[in-house]
Amino acid sequence: MDMRKYNASMPYGVDFNTKSKLSNTRIFINKFRSGIKIILSVQLALLFICSCGTTDFSNRSNGIDYDGIPAEGKVAEIIGRGTLMVGTTGDYRPLSFCEDDGTYWGFGIEVAKEIARYMGVKTEFVRTSWPTLTADVLAEPQTFDFAIGGITITDTRRETMLMSEGYLANGKTILCRKTDAGRFQSLDDIDKPEVRVMVNPGGLNEKFANEKLTHATKIIHPKNEEIPSLIAEGQADVMITEITEAPYYVQTDERLAAPLLSEPFTHGEIGVLMKKGQEDLLQIVNNTIQRMKSDGKLRRLHEKYGLIYAY
Repeated sequence: MDMRKYNASMPYGVDFNTKSKLSNTRIFINKFRSGIKIILSVQLALLFICSCGTTDFSNRSNGIDYDGIPAEGKVAEIIGRGTLMVGTTGDYRPLSFCEDDGTYWGFGIEVAKEIARYMGVKTEFVRTSWPTLTADVLAEPQTFDFAIGGITITDTRRETMLMSEGYLANGKTILCRKTDAGRFQSLDDIDKPEVRVMVNPGGLNEKFANEKLTHATKIIHPKNEEIPSLIAEGQADVMITEITEAPYYVQTDERLAAPLLSEPFTHGEIGVLMKKGQEDLLQIVNNTIQRMKSDGKLRRLHEKYGLIYAY
């Protein structure tokens, strides 16, 4: 199943190469519109770069509350650059996945694009990993403005970084072979030496397995996206995963099951992660998430990816 059809970055509009003719008037209008867009973009960039104090966003029509956003902070830097740099692991279907050709798709990818759209800038995705996520967020110089895609909000992360409000409910669960669904009905059923549990390194799945499964045989596999197939093939018995990820693999691989999907071991939310000192960007992100909740976009995005809406 080619999930790239979910990627919102595909070109849209009229393919003028397929039209036999275009009137001189229409050509003029199109050029005029392009020129206006360029002028407005330049004016907006200059407004952020050259102004001081707080910037007046009152003339923006996207509905976001920009009150108090400083003119010389992270938001001004992003708008002056014209691009929102987004860190993501690209290995976590259906929240963030990178195809072989470099195309990113997923629920979190679309949320990032909405944030960029509200800011009036483009998006550029930068690959990170679960083991290096914290170091990459805190790196100097920065390689991206924030990270998104399957990142659970935790007190530990909030001690050293900023996290947005939640936009997706989450919780730990398992994937196993369909033939073993009746065998694994609790953590006690899994926490046995003969049960092989596979997790990806560096994230909360590994942390959960180490804390809760002290007797099971744990196998660390470096590529999260490969683990479901390895479970189906018998290379391990159970994958520790999330209620956001498990349904996708059950739907796309008939050999797999998620017998505890409706009874997750933990309950939490997924949010956007960024460096401290970027409170202006955090405000923009939270305002965007609130707007998506109120106008129905977030619910529709949940429905598109088969996720449970909890707001």
